[in-house]
Amino acid sequence: MRLSVKGFVAAATTLLAASAWIGTAGARAQIAWAPCGDSNDYACGHLTVSLDPGGTAPGQITLALRRHRAPVGEAHEAVIALAGGPGQAALPFSEAFAHLLGPILNTRDLVVFDQRGIGLSHPLSCHRFEIGGDSPVGQEISECAGQIGPERAYYTTGQTVADIEAIRQASGYQKLVLYGTSYGTKVAERYAQAYPEHVSGLVLDSVVPPNGPEPLDLPTFRAIPRVLRQLCAKRACARITREPVRDLDRLVRHMHGRSLSGRWIDQNGHPHTLRFSASNLLGVMIAGDLEPVLRAELPAAMRSAADGDTAPFARLLANAGERGEDAEEESAAESFDTPLFFATTCDEELFPWSQAADPARRLAEARAQIGALANGAIAPFGPAEALSISDMPACAFWPRTTPAPAPEQMPFPSVPTLILSGADDLRTPTANAREVTAEIPGSHLLVVPEVGHSVLGTDLSGCSAKALQALFKPTPIEPCRGGPQLLSLLKLAPLAPTQIADVPVAHDSRGLTGRTLTAVGLTLADFVRQETIRLLALLDSSGESLGSNSLRIGGLRAGWAQAQRAALVLHDYSYVPGVTVSGRITATGEFALDVGGAAAAHGRLRIADHRLTGALGGQPVPSSPASVSATSAGGAATLRVYAQTGLTFGPGGSAAGARALARLLERLP
Repeated sequence: MRLSVKGFVAAATTLLAASAWIGTAGARAQIAWAPCGDSNDYACGHLTVSLDPGGTAPGQITLALRRHRAPVGEAHEAVIALAGGPGQAALPFSEAFAHLLGPILNTRDLVVFDQRGIGLSHPLSCHRFEIGGDSPVGQEISECAGQIGPERAYYTTGQTVADIEAIRQASGYQKLVLYGTSYGTKVAERYAQAYPEHVSGLVLDSVVPPNGPEPLDLPTFRAIPRVLRQLCAKRACARITREPVRDLDRLVRHMHGRSLSGRWIDQNGHPHTLRFSASNLLGVMIAGDLEPVLRAELPAAMRSAADGDTAPFARLLANAGERGEDAEEESAAESFDTPLFFATTCDEELFPWSQAADPARRLAEARAQIGALANGAIAPFGPAEALSISDMPACAFWPRTTPAPAPEQMPFPSVPTLILSGADDLRTPTANAREVTAEIPGSHLLVVPEVGHSVLGTDLSGCSAKALQALFKPTPIEPCRGGPQLLSLLKLAPLAPTQIADVPVAHDSRGLTGRTLTAVGLTLADFVRQETIRLLALLDSSGESLGSNSLRIGGLRAGWAQAQRAALVLHDYSYVPGVTVSGRITATGEFALDVGGAAAAHGRLRIADHRLTGALGGQPVPSSPASVSATSAGGAATLRVYAQTGLTFGPGGSAAGARALARLLERLP
């Protein structure tokens, strides 16, 4: 199921009758905890609550819960962990939540539950929204709302807030610490506003404001120039571009509302033509919140496309699509509920249209609102791109069941509060975090460099984890001063040459022979980089064994290559136009390569015992050009990582592979 790019982040809400709700039979009941069948560390339970916490409509919902007990004593507090969405099930993340929260659970229970309408808590369903289909549009969305019926009015954030209070009462906790990520921060904030006397702390990661998100995504557009310049800080783009924001502007203007085409080579070496528009460009930028690899490839791909070479961006787009499909499969396994997403988002978000208007009129009013924005508000993008990343194209067809919510300014309690923001996050930019920080007395904002969305889960430096523990000791929270992050380890992709004349001559060489030698080194470096990217994706996968084609990739210009247990194998792999490389690199760093192509000096190269031999264009090559020998070492390191993981990225294997992969990244040229 493909949702709007904003996907897991959107939703605004009113508390409805939640703040007036003082208890039901479900809230007074006790939860009968019992050992979970798949874990000795967690107890499972259920709590039945009213469909309508305000008591005006009949019906009940049974919530599915998991609890991890504090290891010492009887806890009087619990941490309620809230997933993103709306629509993302939380129970599959129970162990991950416990790992991320760490020692703060020594004296507190952890309680995780699937919010109403999701996972095991009365999930909403529509037969038109089958996982794996195309994005639901128009009539499908309207039909889904009709299938759910009037009940869909009771799946908003306000009802979830009431459910949390019911869980607290039924569990006997005096106070709660609310931990939320993305949309979960909104739920945590609204609970803290409604029940301040029952809140002892807040941990808000990748913030959606309590009355957010902004339906036109203006904070996202404002953050784009800053994030692009951050990618190029400390001369990281010195050999790529002087100004990435100018490249973005040139590329969007070059499109003129049209799509461009790029040539992409698949894993079998077959060429495909991909068309992409400014909306695709914007979508890839936002997808980079969750994928450091996409951010690392973006500056060079944009510069190349702005200069007329669209192949790097086509490959970036293909990789983004492939990783997006993997995320869809993962989402299905984690029970992301699309009807619930629409039931919450479309009923709550403050869209710029008349509630009584039909879908066509709603979209017309939305376009007019976007068109009336001040000059530069969404530049260099236009109304079509702003509409494409919003929830408006879908929600225009969803009939609202409640009056349009009015923004509320409810105070927050003065409790220990840590607000985390990834400096590179576009979907929940740091501006959101600053807004909420200003509203919570004594709260602490921690901005983590080189991190996108969902900070605690992606920050490799440990800075955010230390801040979380410091919050509850309490000790001073230190600012993040840098540290190893995947983006800095991988480094930004280089600018791809568009012709052999752009390639410098190798040391101790001259003419076409010297340029071809350098081109071979660049080709092998590109292959190692792409294999590393594929390894990263596999290390983040479900732990299944790899098939024979798992590490097989296409070249930038032509051909394909593959990592095997004993060798890296290349088949007319091309990175520089008109230069192809075929052959094998062994785990010891030895290789035998045939060099061809219309622009190259043809010949054969060998490395054995750290000596380079061979001839190109009839001329003997120097004995040790640095570009080739360094890249062969990188290829050997790739093989060692591949062998160390044993073709299986399961428990333990992922950690070992990640450590070895980090060492490989440090060695890449």
